Amino acid sequence: MSPLGKLLVIGFGPGDMEHITKRALDALAESEVIIGYNTYVDLIRPLLNGQEIVRTGMTEEVSRAQEAVRQAEMGKKVAVISSGDAGVYGMAGLVYEVLMQKGWRREDGVEVEVVPGISAIQSCASLLGAPVMHDACTISLSDHLTPWETIVKRVEAAASADFVIALYNPRSGRRTRQIVETQSILLRYRDPQTPVGLVKSAYRERQQVIVTTLEDMLNHDIGMLTTVIIGNSSTTVYDGLIVTPRGYQRKYTLDATEQALKPHQRLRTEAEPWSLGAQEAAPQAGAAPTTPAGPFASGAAVATQARPQAMAAVQATTAVQTGAAAPASLAAEALSRLAVGGKLPGAANARWSGQAPAAESTAGTAAVAGAGAPAGMATGGFGKPALFEVGVSPGVGNKKFTARQMALLAEVAGDDGELEYTPDHQIVLRVPCADPEELVGRLRDERFIVMPIGDVFKVKACDFCNMEKDDAVPVAEHLQVVLGGLQAPKETSIALNGCGMACYGAVLEDIGIVYRKGGYDLFLGGKKFGRNAHAAQPVAEGIPGDQITDIVENVIAEYKEKGHPNERFHKFFKRVGVVAGFRHEDAPATVEVNAVCGD
Repeated sequence: MSPLGKLLVIGFGPGDMEHITKRALDALAESEVIIGYNTYVDLIRPLLNGQEIVRTGMTEEVSRAQEAVRQAEMGKKVAVISSGDAGVYGMAGLVYEVLMQKGWRREDGVEVEVVPGISAIQSCASLLGAPVMHDACTISLSDHLTPWETIVKRVEAAASADFVIALYNPRSGRRTRQIVETQSILLRYRDPQTPVGLVKSAYRERQQVIVTTLEDMLNHDIGMLTTVIIGNSSTTVYDGLIVTPRGYQRKYTLDATEQALKPHQRLRTEAEPWSLGAQEAAPQAGAAPTTPAGPFASGAAVATQARPQAMAAVQATTAVQTGAAAPASLAAEALSRLAVGGKLPGAANARWSGQAPAAESTAGTAAVAGAGAPAGMATGGFGKPALFEVGVSPGVGNKKFTARQMALLAEVAGDDGELEYTPDHQIVLRVPCADPEELVGRLRDERFIVMPIGDVFKVKACDFCNMEKDDAVPVAEHLQVVLGGLQAPKETSIALNGCGMACYGAVLEDIGIVYRKGGYDLFLGGKKFGRNAHAAQPVAEGIPGDQITDIVENVIAEYKEKGHPNERFHKFFKRVGVVAGFRHEDAPATVEVNAVCGD
């Protein structure tokens, strides 16, 4: 070992103790310092035996890598931990990058060992069946470090090449549109019924496995802990499991004990007419290839029978190369021209608008795909404006919209957008938008509060009895300015009621504040929905007005630091036991009443 110490970059797999490799266990045991993201440290804590722990939150990856290198250069054995595999969107690359910046050399620098682990594509695939049996790729939808334009190109390339695709980091509190845009791209190349697997927290306590389709995938909960696996043109669902055939059916009869091809015949060129060797051995260019007998004789046959729409692009390319327009390409061209003219019904028009006519030149394709788009408009994939989603309200306590505000919302939504009223005293606006900044500016000019949608802190309040009891309004407005829209582990409501009546139900929310007799009562950990819904726990009474905002901010800061991704506040409060000095107390057991009427 180098006298400078050693860096052990460890992938510990999905998080379950049974799926950590022996080398990872040994590496943790021999390390003197453990450095990792808060959640990951909590997952492996049962394996630690008194080592020094350095834990930080999200977006602190660089500081973790720098600290690991610093401590290793002091002669310590340092473990840098990642879930899954450290070399797949993990810490391994970043550690090397930090070392490279310091001029590190393998022969005389600190020793580095990367300990592999089970990555999400593998662990999630095992729960779904066998969806990754053929060529596959992983794409992260996080555009925090990678330009969105680059991600779009990668999604399009993978979709057009018929890869099985595993999407990492599909959605977060602020990144809600990326998964929507990705689905839109995939639907241009894949059948809407393409099998899709959604796996959340694989092999962890809150594991969730869903088998759905490409068309319906967004109807399910997708977050940062979800891995999305999208099948290819031959992927199928059998008895609730997703299976992607490897291609054995091209040579073998899977329900026969004796195969037509003997073992010594199976790798011959004539048994593989789809192979490069068979194409090179063809007697003349353009000769029709020999097709083996059977319904699944070739890859094209399999794909065409399984996913007719998914093959349109491939067939169109063939038509251009041979100078003849295939029927599928002619149909695709006709559909795209109808869509551009608005002649197809809603869903079909959305699917085919922007599709390139297959047998046109590049210039002709661009002309048709861009027809009808206003000059200078920034667009999402395939010439479509990106979908913009935002929450708007006339004020924290103000519940009254002006006529000008309503007119602006109607104008902005138009025929293509939608307005949805929510229980959070705001309207969610969803609209195709080429310039979100300009739109937000227009909304704020009309004195709207504009808020992101997703896993964020939402501040809401009562109407303060039509603003007649407005003593607590400054506190509500301060909380909105400081906390409203901040990213949260899970969507969290901070509610304030302006009198002891609490008629807007602040005590049922995640964090409730009730102004009463000149002070503020604080409630933590409400659960508003579900069979076991319950009010929040009263933790303090009569808090002075000059202290309440600091106390709430401290609660929020601790939740942001220690909360697990996707962990609701009431669960976090119960798990940690004490938040900002306030102790959690279990609610008394409910009494079951068997009513005679059956209600």
